[in-house]
Amino acid sequence: MNETNDMAVARAARLDTATLSDALDRLGIVGQCHKIKGRDPEFRMAGRAFTLLCGPASTPPGTVGDFIDDVPPGAVIVIDNGGREDATIWGDILTEIAHRRGIAGTVIDGINRDVHLCRTLGYPVFSKDHWMRTGKDRVQVERTECVVNIGGARVAPGDLMRGDPDGVVVIPRAHEEAVLAAAEEIHAAEEHIREACRGGMRLDEARRQFKYHQLQTRQ
Repeated sequence: MNETNDMAVARAARLDTATLSDALDRLGIVGQCHKIKGRDPEFRMAGRAFTLLCGPASTPPGTVGDFIDDVPPGAVIVIDNGGREDATIWGDILTEIAHRRGIAGTVIDGINRDVHLCRTLGYPVFSKDHWMRTGKDRVQVERTECVVNIGGARVAPGDLMRGDPDGVVVIPRAHEEAVLAAAEEIHAAEEHIREACRGGMRLDEARRQFKYHQLQTRQ
C-alpha cells in the first residue's frame, strides 16, 4: 500500500458502516454486503481486499487454506463461497495464522467455524453464519485476487473494506475519495444535529436545518 491508500484506510476506520452506507447510496454504488455480520458484535476492521473465489471440490479435491502466507499484513481476506451454508471455509488454524501475521480481518460470503478462537484473539471474522461442518473435500479455492461477490456487492482486489457491529461495506477503489468525502460530510451533519438538540433545539428543526432527510439521497 502506498501512503495515499493508507490514509484512505485510516479515514474509513474513523467512519461507521451506517454512514458509509448512506454515502454509497448518495453516489448510487451498491457496496452493502447483505447479511454479512461479525461473529462477535464488537468486531471492527478496515483494510484492502485480498480476494478469493471458491467452489465445490474437484476429484481429487483442492485446498482451502494454502493462500494465507501470500496475504499482506493489513489486508482483509475476502472469500466468495457463493453463500454456501452447508460447509465452512474458515477455521481456527487460519484464524491463528491471520492474527499472528497482522491481517486486518476476514469477510466470507458463506460460513466459518471455530468462533471461540476468533473471539478470544479478537480477530475479526464477518460471515453469514457459523457451523462446525468442515469444507475439506467439499470446497476448494478456485482463484485468488479476482473480482468476487459478497452479499450482492462486487469486490475487486484492493477495494476498501470496512466492518463494524452493523455489518460490512465495500468501497470501490475508483470511487473511494468521493465515498469517503460524502461519508465525512454526512457524519459532520449528524454531529451538528446532535449538538443542536443537546443545546435545546427541536429535533425536527435540527434535521431541517442540516438537511438530514437528504443526506443519503442520490446526487
